[in-house]
Amino acid sequence: MARHLITSALPYINGIKHLGNMVGSMLPADVYARYLRQRGNDVLYICATDEHGTPAELAAKEAGLPVAEFCAQQHDAQKAIYDGFALDFDHFGRSSSPQNVEITQTIARELKANGFIEERAIRQVFSITDDRFLPDRYIVGTCPHCGYDKARGDQCENCTRVLDPTDLIDARSAISGSSDLEIRDTKHLFLLQSKLADEVDAWVAEHGKDWPTLASSIARKWLTEGLQDRSITRDLDWGVPVPADTWPDLAAEGKVFYVWFDAPIEYIAATKEWADAAPDGETRDWKSWWYDADTTVRYTEFMAKDNVPFHTVMFPATLLGTRDRWKKVDYVKAFNWLNYYGGKFSTSQKRGIFTDAALELLPSDYWRYFLMANAPESDDTSFSWELFSSVVNKDLADTLGNFVNRVLSFSRKRFGDEVPAGADAGEAEHRLGEQIAELLTEYESHMEALQFRKAAHALRTLWSAGNSYLEEKAPWLEIKTDQDAAALTLRTAMNLIHLYSVVSEPFIPSSAKAMRSAFQLESDNARWVTAEEARALRSVPAGTPFAVPPVLFAKITEEELASYRERFGGEEAADTA
Repeated sequence: MARHLITSALPYINGIKHLGNMVGSMLPADVYARYLRQRGNDVLYICATDEHGTPAELAAKEAGLPVAEFCAQQHDAQKAIYDGFALDFDHFGRSSSPQNVEITQTIARELKANGFIEERAIRQVFSITDDRFLPDRYIVGTCPHCGYDKARGDQCENCTRVLDPTDLIDARSAISGSSDLEIRDTKHLFLLQSKLADEVDAWVAEHGKDWPTLASSIARKWLTEGLQDRSITRDLDWGVPVPADTWPDLAAEGKVFYVWFDAPIEYIAATKEWADAAPDGETRDWKSWWYDADTTVRYTEFMAKDNVPFHTVMFPATLLGTRDRWKKVDYVKAFNWLNYYGGKFSTSQKRGIFTDAALELLPSDYWRYFLMANAPESDDTSFSWELFSSVVNKDLADTLGNFVNRVLSFSRKRFGDEVPAGADAGEAEHRLGEQIAELLTEYESHMEALQFRKAAHALRTLWSAGNSYLEEKAPWLEIKTDQDAAALTLRTAMNLIHLYSVVSEPFIPSSAKAMRSAFQLESDNARWVTAEEARALRSVPAGTPFAVPPVLFAKITEEELASYRERFGGEEAADTA
């Protein structure tokens, strides 16, 4: 049994996330984790809210709350939504946890001891109006590379280029909007990435050769441009404090670590949170997942492309510089953007569909399936209400939902509330079994390769095979001349429903549970379906009681579609992006 460590990029604490954020990290990680668990692997799926940095302070200020209280509220609000999407984290932690403070400070001390952190005097933007130094995200302006006029002082949201606040054109304070800024001297800690560049380059060359092109190309681009020493402290009131036993002067000034320094460390810390939260009588060893675990654990990270540089260069550099045996990522699954009618989803600009609103409209499985079937893996993709309704109505309602309903409803009407016996399997059933086994193997291969759009297509083809079989056999006609033949067809179709309930679980867990619970099997502990079981299609024997579940997927009507466009905008949304 393999051990799989899975992490997804930490969602910022500053407000509810949009669907682009969901499909770019947490949802595919959940689909993969569910699949691996079903295949019998030991899986640990870790995530957390990213609670430090300027976004947290600015959002708390806007909400009129102390930042600690704001973060606590937002953590609970986000967790409730992720529960609504059926994200099955082993632990969903908080980067403000004591565990993260402890481990971040320990790693910083190790880096200093090894000569990879040094204190430097720098010149930094000071706001006269606000009477304070402005960390990078407290400064906004025009990106010198692409001309985007709302670029932040650390990174341009539009072109993803990493910036320094002094790079911005027409810079202004994000607190007051004042452009009355000046440059003053101050001191900060720097991670000496330049001294680690060769090690990081060698590490990426060895481990990144099997990554998706998107992830490896971004990492190579950073390395080709040359790693620069990076400031890892900020002048903020909220964050992991610089340890006073190591840097007393900076600690006295209230310096905290840069959010991109401590946030990836939270993956480790959240695992310790998981271990510390073990129920009475249970012991969890967090170190076995992170420390000296190179040969025993396969570590997969999920993130959107703007997060890739930090996870493939800065975080590995941090861990390499400790000279300790920390586990580093094996596979980086990176995603492009999911756009909204050609314009970007944006938390800061409140454009697109946000996860809370999505769950108000429709159950989570509608969104889970659509997002993964259209995941932005090879290039950017675009959400439109027209595409969404088409996929839901065709794939979920017609192909899967209608198959389940008409098979169970027709069988109950003609044969009662137990799976009918009928004749022995014939040529059509043997052909179907071979087809299902072949399609299942294809589905598995795509899931193993983390190719989610291809996996969704293979899953849809599995569902379609059931409809084709049903149309070929036509039990509504068979029953007029041969009841045993009709009963065989329905029994076979019911076994397909059970198979669908098992293999569809990573994508649509709630609907999969409804399909599976329709059959009152004495023992139904199958975690997955083998090729042999797929060929046989005998997991639900004759005589098994069953019930007809409520409609799995309701079609989206033209009236509903019109109301969604009116509420969230249609093609005109791209014009304002």
